[in-house]
Amino acid sequence: MSGDLAAESRGYTQITVKRFSYRWIISNFSFCLEGNLGNHIESPTFSPGATDEQKWIMKLYLNGNNEEGRGYLSVFLALHSSPKSPVWAKVQFGIINAKGEEFRIMNNHSVLRFNLNDGWGIVKFIRRDFLFSTPCLLLPDDKLTLCCEVSVVEDCISISEQNMQPGIDIPRCTLVDDLGELWENSRFTDCCLVVAGQEFRAHKAILAARSPVFRAMFEHDMEESRTNRIEIHDLKPEVFKAMMNFIYTGKEPVLHSMADAVLAAADKYCLERLKVMCESALCRDLSVENAAHTLLLADLHSSVQLKSQAMDFITAHASEVFQTSSWKTVVHSYPHLVVEVCTSLFPANGLFLEQCSNA
Repeated sequence: MSGDLAAESRGYTQITVKRFSYRWIISNFSFCLEGNLGNHIESPTFSPGATDEQKWIMKLYLNGNNEEGRGYLSVFLALHSSPKSPVWAKVQFGIINAKGEEFRIMNNHSVLRFNLNDGWGIVKFIRRDFLFSTPCLLLPDDKLTLCCEVSVVEDCISISEQNMQPGIDIPRCTLVDDLGELWENSRFTDCCLVVAGQEFRAHKAILAARSPVFRAMFEHDMEESRTNRIEIHDLKPEVFKAMMNFIYTGKEPVLHSMADAVLAAADKYCLERLKVMCESALCRDLSVENAAHTLLLADLHSSVQLKSQAMDFITAHASEVFQTSSWKTVVHSYPHLVVEVCTSLFPANGLFLEQCSNA
């Protein structure tokens, strides 16, 4: 064996992140909302852990922290004290509603730099009049509960490693490709799915592992478990294929113009990740013409993120959206969505409930 082995060096950087949350309950909140522009209240200081010296504080501006935020609550997180500065962190804000659920979650996907007494927040967090219009939902017993989730970079350690032996290359994991090949070539199948008269061979174990709906079909004494044959009547073959490709590989399918149909399939078979992929595709394609239909679709399938994006889009383009045929369908058949849209608008842009419902 040759002794002329070239030296190989490698390095590792390990970043440690600590995540923690904080709830701030403000009682008799209606008395606070009489504040003028710039007036704010502060939370008690809080830390990532009981023994941590790092201290944070939340600030709530009652009528915006600047002219842009007038009419809104503005919420901020600030670094109150820390053994070292700056601190790098991600932040997410929300409101806990009367059901104990997080409402209106807003965040910044970037890692933010906090120096001492520096803060970051949402200027237009929530409209003051919206709070007043939904006291039973957001102000139970006249209490406002804010939540803040923080992910702090605690440490960053770099390690060098010298190795005089040539490195061993570990092959790429081919699990996804192998499972996809099982589906594409119908190998070792043990069940049949019939869609629009077409038969597709599949594997019960994979279907049951990926979808609780398929699992229930095979676990219980149902016709599907006795015959290993499933009739699917409400999906088109191309939609079914997109869903099955995701089930076997976890990859986002090519959705093109069928994101709404795949969303419905993902919802029916409890494929949450695929559902969010469809939400993302529909968000990217939001337009004046399809915004009302997208809102209806999101409401029908409990797609919270998509519904929020569609609502924001309609609020920003209300006068144009209200002229579309899709909006007229919403007005005639889904009055609860009309109320939700008009609640978010009022009194923005001078639009009133009567105008929304008569559009």
